[in-house]
Amino acid sequence: MKIALMLENSQAPKNAMVLSELNHVAGGLGHEVFNTGMTDENDHHLTYIHLGIMASILLNSKAVDFVVTGCGTGQGALMASNLHPGVVCGYCLEPSDAFLFNQINNGNAISLAFAKGFGWAGELNVRYIFEKAFTGARGEGYPVERVVPQQQNAAILNEVKAAVCKDVVSSLKAIDQELVKQAVGSTQFQECFFAHCQVPEIAEYVRTLID
Repeated sequence: MKIALMLENSQAPKNAMVLSELNHVAGGLGHEVFNTGMTDENDHHLTYIHLGIMASILLNSKAVDFVVTGCGTGQGALMASNLHPGVVCGYCLEPSDAFLFNQINNGNAISLAFAKGFGWAGELNVRYIFEKAFTGARGEGYPVERVVPQQQNAAILNEVKAAVCKDVVSSLKAIDQELVKQAVGSTQFQECFFAHCQVPEIAEYVRTLID
């Protein structure tokens, strides 16, 4: 699995710590981790709005399989991600959230709060969230007696989102293009995207923004 980590301006100083924990867990399981957001507070400026755009491009182009995002509360990154077609982002404040999101919703992104409630042993909470996010089977439903309806509802939700959020490139073009240009402007994002993008139409569109 290819996993993109993306942090925005308010939490950029925590990037090294979060990346280390993600590599410790996901890298140890054989997954590839790409640090596509801000690497420190002086890096290419991003807000949680940009993170949602980045998640859409990376996931819909199949450049990555999963996105780890977040902001101060995790709420902004969550909403910005779920605006876009093909992005199913869950809200994880603790490890059980990651486990339940995997089992019930089986999405492709999680949003964490990197400021609210992030005190002593915060890095351990992040590690344990990643352990639940990237180990074990996915989409099996929970609890056991609710497996069938949980799986059915997750599939229906994905169908509803696909119906209301149709063409990825058209949706990106409908956004203020300066926002999208800023979102795709960093070297680390472009390296990940162009090396692994599997949808030429999306690659061509991104090139028009950076050329």
